[in-house]
Formats: sequence, C-alpha cells, structure tokens
Amino acid sequence: MSDNQNLLAEQRRALILEEVRRRGGARVNELTRKLSVSDMTVRRDLDALARQGALEKVHGGAVPVAEASTHEPGFEAKSSLELSAKEDIARAAATMAQPGTAIALSGGTTTFALAQHLLDVPNLTVVTNSVRVADVFHSAQRAGAGATGSRPGAATVVLTGGVRTPSDSLVGSVADAAIRSLHFDALFLGVHGISVEAGLSTPNLAEAETNRHFVGSARRVIVVADHTKWGTVGLSSFASLDQVDALVTDSGMPPEAREEIRDRLPELVVAGEQEPDGS
Repeated sequence: MSDNQNLLAEQRRALILEEVRRRGGARVNELTRKLSVSDMTVRRDLDALARQGALEKVHGGAVPVAEASTHEPGFEAKSSLELSAKEDIARAAATMAQPGTAIALSGGTTTFALAQHLLDVPNLTVVTNSVRVADVFHSAQRAGAGATGSRPGAATVVLTGGVRTPSDSLVGSVADAAIRSLHFDALFLGVHGISVEAGLSTPNLAEAETNRHFVGSARRVIVVADHTKWGTVGLSSFASLDQVDALVTDSGMPPEAREEIRDRLPELVVAGEQEPDGS
C-alpha cells in the first residue's frame, strides 16, 4: 500500500483503528508495512488514538478498548474519529429533511455534523437533546441576524432540559417528558451501536430511555451511523431494526453488512457513492 504514504493523519488513523478492531489487535511492525510509514509515525498515531479512548496501547502494538458495552467516550474523543465518513453521511442525510417540517436530532457527533448542513433548509422546527446541536443553530442565527434580530427561514430550535451525559446530550425525566409531548415528521438518530441481534444500543441507560421516546414520537426514523457502528453492541438496546425506516452510512460499510441491512430496512443510503441502496 505504497500510496498510503501521503495519507492525511486522520485517514491513516482511521485505517489503523479499523485494522485493530477487525483483527482484535495489531502490532506496530504490521501497521508500518501495511501503511508504508515509519515506526515513529505509527506510534504517534497510536498515542493519539489512545488519548481519544479509541484503542488501548499494549507492548508492541494496540488492542480494542476493553469496556465495549459500558464505556461511553466523551464528545471530544468521538468527534475526532471517522471525520470524512461523518461529513459524507451528514451531507446525504440533510437532503432527507424537508423544508417546513418538524424534525428531531438526537445527541452525537454525526448529528452535530448533520446540524451544520441543515442550516440551509428553510423553516425547520428542530427539537434536540444535544447542547452541541442547539449551539450550531443558535450561533448561525446570531451570526446571520439582521436588523430584525432573526435570519429569514432560520430554524426554530427547541432544546430539551435534562441531565448532561459525557457526549453532551440531555437525558432523564425532564427530557423524556418534553419529547413525549411532541410529534416529529422525522427523527435523525445517532447511535453508539447497531446490529441485527441488539438493534440500536447505547452504553448509557438514561440515554437509552430518552432515545426510546424519540423513536416513539417520530413518523420516520433515520439512523445516521458510520460503518464502525455496525456490529457494536452497547449496554442497553432502545429500538429494534424494524423500527428504523432508513440508515445513512458511509462507503466503508462491508458488502455483507449491506446485504443484511437491505434485508431488514426499507432504505439504505451509502453516502459518497453514486446511487443510494433502497427498495
């Protein structure tokens, strides 16, 4: 893989993380051969990924993090992973939001990326339990405000109350009550994990309950998740795949996984590819 020599650090680290997860571990010398870079470069990449909580360094290499079902990385740790994939997903998912509708955005780094692409969709009503997502819209409104103090066509944003999680989502009884009282044309839902057996899952029990209410209040459920989420199972499941109307993912999703998804979901959109997969 000599053309990996000029990969950006973000792309190289994504390849390293994928290799560690796929094989259950990788040695430095194997990664240097695979990526055609120096030992020092690989070790720096492993240090960066370990600081983000994405993997665990061991003597001579790295292994996946041990606490897969209960570990909840913070927003900053997750935001630096799969950046290109999240951007592709966000761009594709934004085309599924219709002007003038009421939509919900759950917490997460992919929905945060999506929020930035929704700024140009006019007259949305956006309900979110994500402090980060709400800030995207509020900042845009302040930056684009004219003499009237509001930007024409800007989204109306409702931020639920609740208790803040490590990923900057608001959960708990206050958030749940707010969501239960509302009805959404579409829900754009970020997830910790998605699988055939466990459906949609998260390591945070309170977030699982809040997400159940989101799913129950939406006419259409659209999951936005990069390929690394497939096969990941968190501590608590909050929805089955038959409650999902569409999955928007990236081109890294393996062919066999795509077939499983097509068999179970009405629509699969693979961002960054020419044609969406769907029925």
